[in-house]
Amino acid sequence: MEHPGGYSPKDLHFGANAQHKLVSGISKIAEAVKSTLGPCGNTVLIESPQHTHGITVTKDGVTVAKSISLIDPVENLAVRMMKEAADKTAASAGDGTTTAIVLTESLVRNGFELLQKRNDTTDVLRDMVEITKEVVKNLKKRSKPLTKKKMVDVATISSNNDTIIGQIIAQTYDKVGKNGLVTVEKSQTSDTTYETTDGLKIDRGYSSPLFINNHKKDECILDDVFVLVSDAEINNLLSIEKVLKPIIADGKKLLIVAPCSQNVINTLAANVMKNNMKLCAITPPSFGYKQHELMQDLALSVGATYFSEKTGDDLSIINFTDLGKAKKIIVSKDQTILLKDKEQQETEKITQRVSELWEAHKSTPTKPEKEFILQRIASLTGGVGVIYVGGNTDLEQKELFDRVDDAVCAVRSALEEGILPGGGLALYDEGLLLDTFIYKKNIPDSKSIAYAILAEALKSPMKQIFSNAGYNDQKINDFCDFEHPFNEGINVKEDHKGNLIEMGVIDPLKVTKQALQNAVSVAVTILSTNAIVTMAREITTK
Repeated sequence: MEHPGGYSPKDLHFGANAQHKLVSGISKIAEAVKSTLGPCGNTVLIESPQHTHGITVTKDGVTVAKSISLIDPVENLAVRMMKEAADKTAASAGDGTTTAIVLTESLVRNGFELLQKRNDTTDVLRDMVEITKEVVKNLKKRSKPLTKKKMVDVATISSNNDTIIGQIIAQTYDKVGKNGLVTVEKSQTSDTTYETTDGLKIDRGYSSPLFINNHKKDECILDDVFVLVSDAEINNLLSIEKVLKPIIADGKKLLIVAPCSQNVINTLAANVMKNNMKLCAITPPSFGYKQHELMQDLALSVGATYFSEKTGDDLSIINFTDLGKAKKIIVSKDQTILLKDKEQQETEKITQRVSELWEAHKSTPTKPEKEFILQRIASLTGGVGVIYVGGNTDLEQKELFDRVDDAVCAVRSALEEGILPGGGLALYDEGLLLDTFIYKKNIPDSKSIAYAILAEALKSPMKQIFSNAGYNDQKINDFCDFEHPFNEGINVKEDHKGNLIEMGVIDPLKVTKQALQNAVSVAVTILSTNAIVTMAREITTK
């Protein structure tokens, strides 16, 4: 409540009391989220006006985390920081949100316990950050490239062990290629299906239905098509006369990707109808800077010169030689698909542009921007795939959509940076390694504490997976207390011990790495907190 003087009163929380409430908030969100971890994880039922019919059922950690807000302001601050760890992991890797929360909870809980009454907290936290860097290096050394065979396993695990969904995702990626783009959309039916194209997909349809030449499908389909690319409006056909003359004279086919005045569209459509001209016109995709970049990519893909109003290009100087070429175009009411000409698929300019885009992808922090860059890469090098998620009810469809979306992102992450043994084993083994340093001679006491905090946290995801599978403490300890061969762990779904990678229990390196880094980042911030300022809440008395 704001006072008349324009200020808002605050509540102050210090020391042990503040830390206790932070731990309490973290424990509450972690308890709800970590029950979903692993193949035997449980579903969570959420009441929220933002979800379909006011409720949702999910096993997606980030969905559970986002739904939680607590009444106590300090506890809620802790919850918001945990959400940050989950959100950052989801944005960068698309999966691993639950692991990030499990790691954060362990780091904070054990950290506060071991750091009590110490005056070297800053040193310990600094050491934790440095040790984490070494752990990440070790994980990278242990990772292996993703093969087609293992792609199914990654997709299956990330979709909560749904073998059908795993197959669909793997098939989609197999068709679009490593650099292809796979997106997830809701189906209009109860079935889950996919479709792929070997070329460029533009979310724009024909400017006039008179361009349709396949009336059965309401599409304009043309083979061996020349392509004009411009964001400058064509308001007079005389401005593109040098292009139209050879097209008309030789009976060639043309796709115009440019804004056109209604008079121009009407004239072009009339020529299609009366003179059997084979052409089609669509408006440029997207808006603003995205339009400019997508049009550049389109021009590069088809080998066209891009005429842009933004760079002062004069459309009247365009020649036939400035046109690009597509093997085939399929233009419907809402979208255009261009199948690329073989001569344009692998040029030096395209290779250079793709390399630049991958560098931009690494440094881009937000998920929407990353998705946009991936879309651009796919348009230049690979195909485009869409998975349509169905369901018998809205609730079922929403739950499945979340799982499929996670799995698609997980496969993409695995393709980018490789795979590790799953089930929390890779992190657990790093925890065992850190155990050997805790009591090592000639290292500062602060570093020993940092090793102890991290070692315990790194073991926590696997222990939680075991716990969710119904394993008792004795069974967990039987495996955890003894040395085991490289990559050997327990497949809890089948209750079988063996090489996890060979059994298809796999995690993407990128997901594991991002979950750990984001967890440590948030935990260090919380563990360094000794004073908390919150907005004062009104106290009501009965």
